[in-house]
Amino acid sequence: MNASRARLLGPVVFAVFVQLMGSFGAAAKQPTARPLDAVAVALLLVGPLALLARRRYPIPTLVTTVAALLAYLGLGYAYGPIVVSFVFALVNAVIKGRRRATWVVTGITYLAMVAISWLRGHGFNWWAVSGLAAWLLVLLTIGELVRSRWERQARERRERTEAAERLATEERLRIARDLHDVLAHHVSLINVQAGTALHLLDEQPGLAREALTAIKASSKEVLVELRTMLGVLRRVDEQAPRAPTAGLAGLDELADRLRATGLPVTVRRVGEARALPTAVDTAAFRIVQEALTNVHRHAGDATATVLVDSSGPAVVVQVDDDGRGPGPDSGVNGGGGNGIPGMRERAAALGGRLQAGERPGGGFRVRAELPLPPAQETR
Repeated sequence: MNASRARLLGPVVFAVFVQLMGSFGAAAKQPTARPLDAVAVALLLVGPLALLARRRYPIPTLVTTVAALLAYLGLGYAYGPIVVSFVFALVNAVIKGRRRATWVVTGITYLAMVAISWLRGHGFNWWAVSGLAAWLLVLLTIGELVRSRWERQARERRERTEAAERLATEERLRIARDLHDVLAHHVSLINVQAGTALHLLDEQPGLAREALTAIKASSKEVLVELRTMLGVLRRVDEQAPRAPTAGLAGLDELADRLRATGLPVTVRRVGEARALPTAVDTAAFRIVQEALTNVHRHAGDATATVLVDSSGPAVVVQVDDDGRGPGPDSGVNGGGGNGIPGMRERAAALGGRLQAGERPGGGFRVRAELPLPPAQETR
């Protein structure tokens, strides 16, 4: 028996056992009451069996248990645990949110039980009447408390699910941006080096060999990074993903790789090196990587200077070149590429900003300011 069926049948079995056994025991101690017969047994079973429909039909279930209860007492049978199924049905109806109808049915039940007690010759006892009212109010209050708790738990589960889905979506978007940057950078290098190798293959085979070696290194690195990112994507719905480790610590290696392709790159750092939040570290590196890729692709015969300033409340990365400026595919000023817009999205996602445009005297500049959390500013 699965858990759901056990939760459904448990109250039914309990009510049948208690009402039958308890009522026969109560009848033995109330000789003036009507002896239990087949009609009494049928009424004792109606309420528990009605509980089988309590999930889909809470108010009809409650009305059925009330009818069985009032008929049993009205026919003069012994007072006893006939109320068990009514208690389950009453609390269930409140939990299911049928509050107004439940209060109406409870009020009618109260008045009917008081009337039946008077008709059976018990008179009008204020203590008994007040006790019955208090007992019914306690049951209604228990139902309200349980309903409130279940609603709060359901809301918390829904919020946790939405938060997990939101984090997973943000992670996929971040990985997509990383994937774009990695592919754009390495494929651009491979394309340029392949053209160089083809041009020099016959006249200067030594230089062509160097270009092919650079192609091999770049293709190996892009495969490693792609394998890492795809592994993260496979885990993004299973657990909190671990981000690829690209960061400003790999800036010198990036510069060396570009120098090997013929692009002179100078790296300059301002301020003491400090631990950065992973999101800021990765975004800063990817922005520099994309900016240098644009220099390599669009600036022609140029040199590039990278500035990393971590001395203030924000990490500043700036890439300058002295080339001829971006081409039509760089994503600047409405171009068709995704480079500059992608960098802007990275900076904006962290509450920062990115400026990209021509430098006075020629060349191009990309400057990003990525704010640090307050705990990071004082380090």
